[in-house]
Amino acid sequence: MTFAKQILDFYFSLPKDTPLPKGVETIYPFDNAETRKVMQTFFDKYYADTKPRTYLIGINPGRLGSGVTGIGFTDAYHLEEYCDIPNSFDKRVEISAAFMFEVMEAYGGVEKFYGDFFFTTVMPLGLLKNGKNYNYYDDKATETSLEPFITETLLRQMSFPQAKPNIICVGQGKNLKYLKAFNEKYHCFESIEVVPHPRWVMQYRRKEKQKYIDAYLDAFKKALD
Repeated sequence: MTFAKQILDFYFSLPKDTPLPKGVETIYPFDNAETRKVMQTFFDKYYADTKPRTYLIGINPGRLGSGVTGIGFTDAYHLEEYCDIPNSFDKRVEISAAFMFEVMEAYGGVEKFYGDFFFTTVMPLGLLKNGKNYNYYDDKATETSLEPFITETLLRQMSFPQAKPNIICVGQGKNLKYLKAFNEKYHCFESIEVVPHPRWVMQYRRKEKQKYIDAYLDAFKKALD
């Protein structure tokens, strides 16, 4: 079975309803016909093989990026302009996606990048609170209620034959802490490299952006060695 088929089967079989505290809701894009179409096209284009991939594991999808496209760190604009996959979504640029596509270009382009790496997240569905992006770890009640779902879905992704045990954590704070604790319990990662979250770079360190692009390239090299 190709990596593309395993990924699509995984996403398209995710349940809509997960237990969450009052006021927190999930972003579930997989009922949208356009999302399913672009995901099918994207994964067939870049992952229709059985080659091993190193995972970059982020937090959870955002409402303007993969919460729309279904593709990690990818908004509608970059999907069309860089991956040549037309879509009818609003072409608003999401800043994390913008940074990641600069990283991919620095690495050698999208085909080379997707041939070596796969973007995923600790929590595979996006979260909203008061209409704004929310993180799985933003309050203890949310994190605790999601723990069984995160455990099941993250272990399932790591069970794919193409999943390399050397991962890269996207985010140097709470996401890294969570993944380290997860690994102490389940022993599914041999090593964890870490890179700063692209949103943090773009919001607080944009003038030093090249330094952080280089940090990503260094992490890629270490993960692939």
